[in-house]
Amino acid sequence: MARLSLATLNEIPQSAQPSVDPRAISDGMVHLGLGAFHRAHQAVYTQLAMAATGDTSWGVCGVTQRSRDVVERLAPQDGLYSVLQRADTTSISVLAPIRDLLFARTQSDELVARVAAPTTRVVTLTVTEKGYRHDPASGRLRADDVEVMADVDGRSPQTVVGQLVRGMQARQRAAVGPVTVVCCDNLPSNGRTLARLVADFCDLLPPAESASTRAWIDEHVRFPCTMVDRIVPSATDADRADAARLLGVDDRGVVVAEPFMQWVIEDDFAAARPAWEAAGAIFTDDVAPYEAMKLRLLNGSHSAMAYLGVLAGYEYVADFVRMDDVARFVRALMDLDVSPTLDVPNGFDVVRYKDELLARFGNRALRHRTAQIAMDGSQKLPQRLLGVIAERRAAGETPDHALLAVAAWMRYVSAESNEHGSAIDVDDPLADLIKQRLDGARDARHVVDRLLAIEQVFSDRLRDDATVRVQLADYVEALASKGVRSTVRELAR
Repeated sequence: MARLSLATLNEIPQSAQPSVDPRAISDGMVHLGLGAFHRAHQAVYTQLAMAATGDTSWGVCGVTQRSRDVVERLAPQDGLYSVLQRADTTSISVLAPIRDLLFARTQSDELVARVAAPTTRVVTLTVTEKGYRHDPASGRLRADDVEVMADVDGRSPQTVVGQLVRGMQARQRAAVGPVTVVCCDNLPSNGRTLARLVADFCDLLPPAESASTRAWIDEHVRFPCTMVDRIVPSATDADRADAARLLGVDDRGVVVAEPFMQWVIEDDFAAARPAWEAAGAIFTDDVAPYEAMKLRLLNGSHSAMAYLGVLAGYEYVADFVRMDDVARFVRALMDLDVSPTLDVPNGFDVVRYKDELLARFGNRALRHRTAQIAMDGSQKLPQRLLGVIAERRAAGETPDHALLAVAAWMRYVSAESNEHGSAIDVDDPLADLIKQRLDGARDARHVVDRLLAIEQVFSDRLRDDATVRVQLADYVEALASKGVRSTVRELAR
């Protein structure tokens, strides 16, 4: 079968054709972290915006950070790929905004030059929480990270924050004007967090260089906060086969997504931007309420189901949420623990949103693996669950459902195997530290004590809270002795 490309574009069905002629698109953005989420989310909004306005100057130079895989999939396809949308029915469409591709590890100097190009007015990022090499508990750049310090010392930058700062310095030297950096990762106040990490990197530079760079960035760069929402599981061979059947050509870059899609953006840009509002994005002065709802209701629930689901031996979220009492447990987590911590925007129907979330979690057409969501828990827990626990404890309440979710993570990183004896593979940037801390832990209390002592994850407030400590130990023990089903049933009410 022929490969999807500009040469074969006329062979695909009219219904799947990109809404913008890829040959008419010129680059206006750089995107760091060219994974499935960007291709199923921001790239979709960008193509829709160009189609709606006719302004085709917002093509993307896509940069993959850790692996050449995406470049190898998309380069022979001239950057084209499809989005396979799955729900009760399946649809497919070809996307064309990605016009150039770079692999940061071997093309970091070209990446810096692209960030500094006068045509680049927006830089977007989806590099996952761990990609920022920061301490999730404090939100600061890790100055003890050898990769960060190598970038500070002047090598061709390999870390995301180093790439941004070196790109901004190149813009400063070239006097090409302002630029906006749009973080689209699940970090609290993500734009402000990224701005702080950039400032931290600048502070590590020699004094004269540091002061000049910080002053230029303060004047010429904006870091708006955003909230992004779409469930995008990893594509499988079956997905690629379905894409080929629907398109009539082979697409090795297909991404899979649910129909739902949302993007809320702080209206704070230093220069021109795509008309994303024409594609349905929401621009606002305050993203924080939307961000908190998404991080705590969707992502927090996802993490809870991921760790409990892995322990119970479930491969997919949609299957686990159908297990007895799981949906009721998740709804209780949202209603009793999370909702009291939210500042819901005027006119937003949060009850309907929670109803929709449960329906989205149960979408069996999306094969969203629990193990995929469970990755990098040390980076995700603070913004998804630990903030909820801290706020509810400050209010004098005991958030049992959120505590069980954190206990499930503790059991997940310490158990080595699930309830059926299958090995658990912990994929986490702190995996070595976690293993070291757990060495010799004899029981649930020791597991909890040693994990709570990891200051990169847990705050002093939670570490010193006797109720939190006891409850976590009880739940870790219950998961070990009674299993997931019985433990969840006791809390589902």
